[in-house]
Amino acid sequence: MLMTAIAWIYVVGLMALTEPSIVAGLMTFLLYCVIPLSILFYLTGSGRRKRKAARRAATGTEDKTKTADT
Repeated sequence: MLMTAIAWIYVVGLMALTEPSIVAGLMTFLLYCVIPLSILFYLTGSGRRKRKAARRAATGTEDKTKTADT
């Protein structure tokens, strides 16, 4: 899936370069690339997040980044 995302970024980047203005190019890149890919990666990563949370709950370990105030 990562290879497909990289190819999509390349294609949309070339589309954005052919736009007549910088603003149109930025909007093309944002609306055709950044937003759809971020939604796609969020949705495909939801199962991974659930499995990670379940594994933490089963082992009883907590995230090391969440520390108490020292």
